[in-house]
Amino acid sequence: MSTGFEPATGDGPPPPEPAELRAASVRTAFEGMLQIRRLTNTGRPAPDAEPAAWELHRTVRAVALALEASGQTASAVDASGRRTATGYRVSAGASPGTARVEWLGPPGSGAAHEEEGELTRCAAVLRELGWIALLYRGPRNRRFLETEPPTGPDRPDSR
Repeated sequence: MSTGFEPATGDGPPPPEPAELRAASVRTAFEGMLQIRRLTNTGRPAPDAEPAAWELHRTVRAVALALEASGQTASAVDASGRRTATGYRVSAGASPGTARVEWLGPPGSGAAHEEEGELTRCAAVLRELGWIALLYRGPRNRRFLETEPPTGPDRPDSR
């Protein structure tokens, strides 16, 4: 039984549907997100170039959808929680309304060596969609992105 579309965050199994069906679902969801932006960000010079209020309340989902729609590969885990695929992982950030993006893979996959380049690509995707994406070094020198919405006086929904 389907519960609706969920973007790949990198914390679940690979999507069960065939690649063509998944790509079509991702395109539809992403176009829906852009349409929400156009309808709710009225009065802005480029309404689809910055997150809508809907995204600000579902940051992990919005960031994961943006990455999946761009063609980035999500990591995956099996039923025991063991990493089975190399790719991005999106989780809640340290502050409310933020998301953390990591590049992870199974042991021996070389994900740690790929992370700077891959996270730089993820950051470019997110920045193009109006997110602030900052690259940091965490424990054991592993890199990650901290992603947050733009803020400022011109944002009616800024905190």
